Amino acid sequence: MTTGGLGRLTRLRRLAAAWINDRRQFRAGRLDRTCPICGYHGVFISVGHPGRWDARCLSCGSRERHRLQHLWVIEGGGDKLAGKRILHFAPEKVIMRRMAGNPLYETADLMQAGVTHPGVDITQVPLPDASYDVVMANHVLEHIPDDRQAMRELFRLLKPGGVGLFSVPINATRQATYENPAITSKAERWAHFSAHDHLRYYGLDFADRLTEAGFVVETFRMTPEDEVRFGLLRDEWVYIARKPA
Repeated sequence: MTTGGLGRLTRLRRLAAAWINDRRQFRAGRLDRTCPICGYHGVFISVGHPGRWDARCLSCGSRERHRLQHLWVIEGGGDKLAGKRILHFAPEKVIMRRMAGNPLYETADLMQAGVTHPGVDITQVPLPDASYDVVMANHVLEHIPDDRQAMRELFRLLKPGGVGLFSVPINATRQATYENPAITSKAERWAHFSAHDHLRYYGLDFADRLTEAGFVVETFRMTPEDEVRFGLLRDEWVYIARKPA
């Protein structure tokens, strides 16, 4: 077992919490996984409610989407974010730690404390046009009432030739995004959209929405073998959305 993330005490606390929350995940033999972010190799633990087994790196705390995005960043042996001015909406701790000390990395959120730009509505961002090389939003747009306006803002913020890195919950069995503004209670949203604060479940037309905002869209995912190796989801990919130069 190798580690390059947080301390041993943190790992033990996470392991104990996972055991208390759902000890069944440890009853059968579990495959060791590899975290490409911190270099940890060993058991991954569950995350979420209900829990997804083999989802969270025991060392740095990364989830599947963080590892997949990182694999795109280091694809080809380099660092695609090096020297890029980045704006990250609703930033996750694992990425903030990785970017710590980088003066080109900025964060924004409507409610989250400790970000560079607090109180920011992603549909009305008080920042200049064409300011960033990269914008990032992981599992954000499903929470936004006017997601198309948010996509237009993300496009506006990018410099020509810049890139957006986006991930959202996807139902890959459906072409059309499922949303219904009449569904408002927490119980209904759990039943329809899998979370009490989700407003829709995206279909494969998510890429079409990005295209409508002006982006040129491609997707990134790993091979089935690497999905197992790195503890990734079989039905998740990262959308690479470029602003034409």
